[in-house]
Amino acid sequence: MAQQISEILEDTASYRTVVLTGNGGGFCAGGALGSLRQPTSGDMRRLYSASLRLFDAIRNCPRPVIAAVNGPAAGGGNELVVACDLAIAGRSATFGQTGPRVGSAPVTGATNVMGVQIGEKRAKELSFLCRRYSAEQALAMGLVNEVVDDDQVEATVRAWCDELAALSPRYLEIAKISSNIWWNAARDSFSSGIGMLVQAIGSEDMIEGATAFLEKRRPRFADPR
Repeated sequence: MAQQISEILEDTASYRTVVLTGNGGGFCAGGALGSLRQPTSGDMRRLYSASLRLFDAIRNCPRPVIAAVNGPAAGGGNELVVACDLAIAGRSATFGQTGPRVGSAPVTGATNVMGVQIGEKRAKELSFLCRRYSAEQALAMGLVNEVVDDDQVEATVRAWCDELAALSPRYLEIAKISSNIWWNAARDSFSSGIGMLVQAIGSEDMIEGATAFLEKRRPRFADPR
């Protein structure tokens, strides 16, 4: 799915705006944790590469990309919000990272670019503690632009799209690409972080974190050594 969305985003020059939203009661739950119980190097490399390609496609898309957050945005889903240019959330939406809780780390946005968006201390709180935050809390932190009633998300996003459509696409593109300065500065951090995740494939913590999540229990990670 990430590869398909990336291909679409890479061919959007003839549009005015792009909207990403969820289907089936959630915005995006991130990566499929079932694959982490018996991970293979090839599968995990493809998962990490596809995620990074998707986030880069959002940032390099010539048009503004709006996240219409209509449900939980967890793990990679929260990083998807970080990658988008703008975000509108329904009141029932929730936000948060899952990495250390499930035997992973959010290295493609949450541990680096999110610090620019909401402040380093807050970003570390999200990345380290894996708590859940309401839409109103996300708005107060600066993670989203506006919070509306759930049944008004689509109409509000359409209104934002109409407002953007009245502006110069040429100069919006210039403004967007220029705003990528912090994303571009963090790009090496994405690659090195993914490299570290690859080296940790099959680790005890990865398997225990994923297994505990799927079994709906608290993980029992071994003491550091």
